[in-house]
Amino acid sequence: MDRLDAMKLFTRVVERRSFTRAAQDLGVPRSTATQVIQQLEERLGARLLQRTTRTVRPTLDGEAYYRRCVAILDEIENAEGAFRGANPRGLLRVEVQGTLARHFLLPAIPEFLERYPDIEIAMSESDRWVDVVREGVDCVLRYGALPDSDLAARTVTTLRRITCAAPSYLERFGIPRHPDEMIHHRAVGIRSLTTGSLTPFEFTRDGETKRVDVVAPFSVTGTESFRDGVLLGLGLAQMPVFHIEHDLAEGRLVEVLAEFPPLAVPVSVLYPTSRQLSSRVRLFIDWVMRQFSAREVIYDGSWRQD
Repeated sequence: MDRLDAMKLFTRVVERRSFTRAAQDLGVPRSTATQVIQQLEERLGARLLQRTTRTVRPTLDGEAYYRRCVAILDEIENAEGAFRGANPRGLLRVEVQGTLARHFLLPAIPEFLERYPDIEIAMSESDRWVDVVREGVDCVLRYGALPDSDLAARTVTTLRRITCAAPSYLERFGIPRHPDEMIHHRAVGIRSLTTGSLTPFEFTRDGETKRVDVVAPFSVTGTESFRDGVLLGLGLAQMPVFHIEHDLAEGRLVEVLAEFPPLAVPVSVLYPTSRQLSSRVRLFIDWVMRQFSAREVIYDGSWRQD
């Protein structure tokens, strides 16, 4: 393994905090990864990694060497990318909230891979907050407000939400006409994966927002189970239109409290600031922006896809 490959391996070990995961990412045996790092430390005359039974962490010398390796590898990739033109290559690790992937990205993935045959996409689905650097993820697509972090964030779009329920629920409990009537109703709750708390309902009118805590005999953390619970008539919910547009069009769900809409929710793409974006990551982010702008959901009693 030459010096550049050794640098790539070292940076991956630092980011993944594991020889095994780094070796798997780069397609080399773990024994080779261990040997290469040992040879690197001997050549530099410095201890770069602190190994424990559970994890691997860089030493102070390792942190300094890691930053230099990242800068060098980024410069090499950018230099080669300038000559490859529109043909970036390599593995792209993406973490996407599953509903967003299925509605906005997956339909266009075949065209993307046909256009960029040298890019390999490894897409994982999760609603949890991901440690991008440690887990070796290049970028993350998220729905909702973002917690404070040292990641760079770019807003992709904002998605309209509505308050809705199944006809069976409305037949049983009636149709609410004002947010104050929520005390007489029940909801399908959506719980935060980080705090475990229920997300309150939001209602806006004349530029003011009112948040209402809800009674939720049934609550979930996943978006698909959330939708299923609403369809089963278990309660009211506030959901993005794109996720339920066909349910609304076919009468399985009905909008209520239309005069008090919830706030629109942003969709953001996040990526680490510790390194310069590679050409394939920049290309993918621009492609994601186009997919969202190409599919606008309009709800005013009718639905249209541009």
